[in-house]
Amino acid sequence: MADEKYSIPGSVGTYLDKLGYDLPWDAMKGHVNRWDAWMRGKGEFYDYDDVDSEGRRYHVHRRSVRPAKRVCREWSSLLMDEQTSVQSEDEACNEWLEGYLSSIKFWSRGQGLVQRAFGLGTGAWALWVDTAKPKMLIRRHYANMTIPLSWDEDGVTECAFVTRVHVKGKPIDQLQMHLLNDDGTYDIHTVLLDEMGCEVQMDGVLPVLETGCPTPTFAIVRPAIENTMEEFSPYGMSVFEDAIDVIQSVDLAYDAIFTEVDVGKIRVFLSDMLLEREEGEEGQRVIPFGVDDCTVFRKVGSSEDLIQEFAPTLRTEAQIRAYRTALQTLGDQCGFGLGYFDIDEKGGIKTATEVSSDNSQLMRSIKEHENLLGDAIAQICRAALHCARKFLGVSLPPEGDVSVKFDDSIIQDTAAEKSQDLAELDLTLNDWEYRMKWYNEDEETAKANVPRAQNVEPDDEDEGEETGAFQAAEDEEAEE
Repeated sequence: MADEKYSIPGSVGTYLDKLGYDLPWDAMKGHVNRWDAWMRGKGEFYDYDDVDSEGRRYHVHRRSVRPAKRVCREWSSLLMDEQTSVQSEDEACNEWLEGYLSSIKFWSRGQGLVQRAFGLGTGAWALWVDTAKPKMLIRRHYANMTIPLSWDEDGVTECAFVTRVHVKGKPIDQLQMHLLNDDGTYDIHTVLLDEMGCEVQMDGVLPVLETGCPTPTFAIVRPAIENTMEEFSPYGMSVFEDAIDVIQSVDLAYDAIFTEVDVGKIRVFLSDMLLEREEGEEGQRVIPFGVDDCTVFRKVGSSEDLIQEFAPTLRTEAQIRAYRTALQTLGDQCGFGLGYFDIDEKGGIKTATEVSSDNSQLMRSIKEHENLLGDAIAQICRAALHCARKFLGVSLPPEGDVSVKFDDSIIQDTAAEKSQDLAELDLTLNDWEYRMKWYNEDEETAKANVPRAQNVEPDDEDEGEETGAFQAAEDEEAEE
């Protein structure tokens, strides 16, 4: 949670400015902080002061279901889970990647990165290497820790990342810059700055690590939404930026429901004759209940109707309909479709467990986000394979093309599709193509693992060809 409140310090901006870099973070900082507040349910919309008719000020807190955070959490669960896999053209690389990504909990921790990246507009993975151990990690960085240094329409080519470390209890900002050198490969520059912005030298920290990697040693994660807040910015835009008004509507309706319940409690009015007289100031009459009980009131100077009850009619059903409408609009505005969010029988927010193929809006949104996210995962995996060969001593052949396979079972009936492909074998699909699609095998492996190919022995195959030839000859003789 400490990283969520961390922001790029001014000393880092000053250091990069001296190197000649113009920081795009300055223009995006306000937007990122605003998106972060919506995800937390903080700000003037949720906590404010009001004044009553007597001029007395009081604090008001609006209840929230954190709709902005819920949107980002839904996208992370739809796009990235344990069923997501990375595939290259070499099987040995696939096996190493599967084991390595599992050991660093890449997929489970990656969900958190995707959630924050979709909320704050930007996130990143970056390689971290300890050549002494040796050890390599893929670290996560959020928008408030990421500083693009060089970019164009095709993406970010150089980037810096800022994190906070503590040495002997003292905070130090660690700046790591992933820069291209004259050879066209990437170097990782590490600079340590204290609270005063002065450089700190530390044993075991390599100022420049020459990776020799021809591809970026980092990968930017962002939703497939154009940034309309800052033109030409390398940062992305929050997935809920265009739904701020709807987010307010959701929490307004939610707060109204329970405010109605609170103010709609039964009120009991008691005559003065039923109240105790307390010794003290002017012998005033007091209500014999707790201080926090606001449901019993005193009827001054009344001897009739010693006890009178008032129970206002609740309008929760109408407010629940408004709440449901707001939730459905939220789903529509954030790319899920109108039917994705709803209210369950207990009043909680439920999501569609099975999304039919006619929800074209969700299907299009998922594919758009998957394209960008898949490129980022493939990019960091290519860099990890390269650095594993160079720094970890892992013997791996060239990986070839790297791609990402997502689990899209939420938007399609996987079992039905698999059964259909099985029924259409040898008609529209070869048996080895079936294995490639459903078992993630390359073409050579799939052809070798086809059961029928394994069960046919060479002698039997030759005998079959000879038998077929003799039969054809006999048929010709019979025709003559």
